Amino acid sequence: MQAVISLLIFLIIFCILVVSHEGGHFLIAKANGIRVTEFTVGMGPVLFQKKKGETMYSIRLLPVGGACIFDGMDGLEADKEIENDDEHSFKRANVWARIATVLAGPFANFILGFLFAVIVVAFTYQSIPEVRGFSMENSPAQTAGLKEGDVITSINGHKIYLGGEVSMNMYLTDGEDVQITYLRDGKEYETKITPSLYKDSENKVNRYVIGVYIGKVIKPHGIDNLKYAAYNVRYYLLSTWQSLGLLFKGRTDKVELSGPVGMAEMVNNSYETAKNEGGTKEVILTMINLAMFLSINLGLMNLLPIPALDGGRMVFLLIEVIAGKPVPEKYEGIVELVGAIFLIGLMVVVLFHDVGRLFK
Repeated sequence: MQAVISLLIFLIIFCILVVSHEGGHFLIAKANGIRVTEFTVGMGPVLFQKKKGETMYSIRLLPVGGACIFDGMDGLEADKEIENDDEHSFKRANVWARIATVLAGPFANFILGFLFAVIVVAFTYQSIPEVRGFSMENSPAQTAGLKEGDVITSINGHKIYLGGEVSMNMYLTDGEDVQITYLRDGKEYETKITPSLYKDSENKVNRYVIGVYIGKVIKPHGIDNLKYAAYNVRYYLLSTWQSLGLLFKGRTDKVELSGPVGMAEMVNNSYETAKNEGGTKEVILTMINLAMFLSINLGLMNLLPIPALDGGRMVFLLIEVIAGKPVPEKYEGIVELVGAIFLIGLMVVVLFHDVGRLFK
């Protein structure tokens, strides 16, 4: 029964994220007079289709994305009765209208992520980066001068607002010295800490730590709810961005890629933990928090300058702005095709990785 409930929750989250992303494209396209030929959730075989006005609304079998297809844009599944080069086609729109339309999808995901964050913050406690104690005698943090009650405000020049950000920065380190700025009795101090290697025999991983318990729990009120919601969005944006940086550096040991199967597993694990720890309210807030993370993740990933993603299309549009004319269609088409093949290949690799992990 739990597996069925988790699957339903996953499908609901997936639909919300895709509809918000493609809905952003849809609304801004319509506002700029661009004709939308199809609005689809999912990929592959059609489960349901209904045409309203000039747009075909579709639900497809595979939960691996969606699409908002514009007239004259790639010609994918466009209504052949519509002339692709008329005044309502994507290609005929002003370049800034096209840029706004492309950016609207990721931007909608960020807005949705912020709204989810507001809900989560309103009903939960938040952790600020205050030192609560030390996990070992003469820990690196203690040796460097930190004391209980100190509030960490930056690590290596990067501002810190949440307790989780300290853990994230330590997780990403490879043992190099870290520059810490902290507050004590209203005064700001700086110190340098050399992390020590901690061997986690239970989970069979090694990681660098500074030997500190971090995080004082507070309950934001009023306008602070919006402030901490923004901090949470910032935290997920930075953690995703830094993970991508490690991925491109070849540090796959510190990065987990997940596709639909991995996301479904994540939903199931989060659901089980929340149900065991706090009941219905905890489950709902945990799922909203997970949806917040996935929405922000989806928005940022789509901005990567990879062909077939929104970021890849933005590259062509920015070239058009600089050059004063669009990139020839044949070249754009070749790059888009290569990008699509790359993404399909990546999806296959991630799928096998997710499925393999289920049987470990």
